[in-house]
Amino acid sequence: MEEKVYRGRLYDFYGELLSDHKREIYEAYVIDDLSMTEIADLVGLTKQGVSDQIKRCTAKMNEMEEKLHLCERFDRIGEKLDAIIGIAEANGYADIKRLAEDISEEV
Repeated sequence: MEEKVYRGRLYDFYGELLSDHKREIYEAYVIDDLSMTEIADLVGLTKQGVSDQIKRCTAKMNEMEEKLHLCERFDRIGEKLDAIIGIAEANGYADIKRLAEDISEEV
């Protein structure tokens, strides 16, 4: 998986656990796609300081994922829902398909 996409997924699950300052830096880099120089100017750090913060945040969220496996579980649930939708569609179970699609939209 592309690194920025992976970081975005980590952030979706664990970003709220970062401090406001770290969240601001991480969002600017991953979501707003700002350069480290732009972020450094925005938050008053050096480019190296921004780089260090991003690495630390990523490491912290990776550690959380290793312990909690929320991203991994989310992917498995999505795969199972897709399978249910396929089976329901193939067998004409419109109610089950609709319910599985509703659940899929919520997760």
